[in-house]
Amino acid sequence: MALRPDSPQSHSNQLAERSAGQGDAFLREVDDALREDQVYTAIQKYGKPVGALIVAGLLGLGGYLWYENHSNAKAAEQGEVLTKALDSLEVRNLKAATDAVAPLAAEGTDGYRATAKMLAAGVLSEQGKNAEAAKAFAAIAADAEIPQAYRDLATIREISLTFDQLGPDKVVERLKPLAVPGNAWFGSAGELVGMAYVKQGKNDLAGAMFAQIAKDKTVPDTLRRRTRQMAGLLGVDAVEDPGTATIVQSAQ
Repeated sequence: MALRPDSPQSHSNQLAERSAGQGDAFLREVDDALREDQVYTAIQKYGKPVGALIVAGLLGLGGYLWYENHSNAKAAEQGEVLTKALDSLEVRNLKAATDAVAPLAAEGTDGYRATAKMLAAGVLSEQGKNAEAAKAFAAIAADAEIPQAYRDLATIREISLTFDQLGPDKVVERLKPLAVPGNAWFGSAGELVGMAYVKQGKNDLAGAMFAQIAKDKTVPDTLRRRTRQMAGLLGVDAVEDPGTATIVQSAQ
């Protein structure tokens, strides 16, 4: 059986389809024009603030990269200066060492400034200028911009130079907070506190303190040996195997 050919569209249908196509095209043009108008309006309204934010962001990024590079370069320069000063100390050229770190002590960054000040104060002590050295260490200890570890060490150095003038009560008062296991300066502070206890006639506290330092493996060996001998002289066993000596706390 032969298939009937599709019947041709009527003229009215063709006109309807053509009108629909033209309508869709017109709507698309209107939609595109509306979007362009919205974009133009948004640019007029928000273009300047957004542009300013982008520029500010780029400037901030550029500034950060410059600062990072500048800081690294400056740190490298200061590290080189400090190394030369330490080399001068090694050959006992104390004046050259002090002169080298003077700019760092005045304008150094972070730990370099603190290290330079500590080195200069140490040189004064090496030269026998104990009063000046103690004053320099006290200034470091009082400087809130210097890292706490340096300030604590400066306090210990100051007190070691003025031990007799301060008196045992003041030594214990100032160093007892540092003379505890786990503190970076436990050994050095603890030894001075132990000596102050001896001067106070509190040999039990002194012996226990020396024994505790002697058994602390984080303390330098020379200090451990010295405090072990001190503990033994005070009748406290500082051998590592037996039970740990306990420091008796008392009101100062």
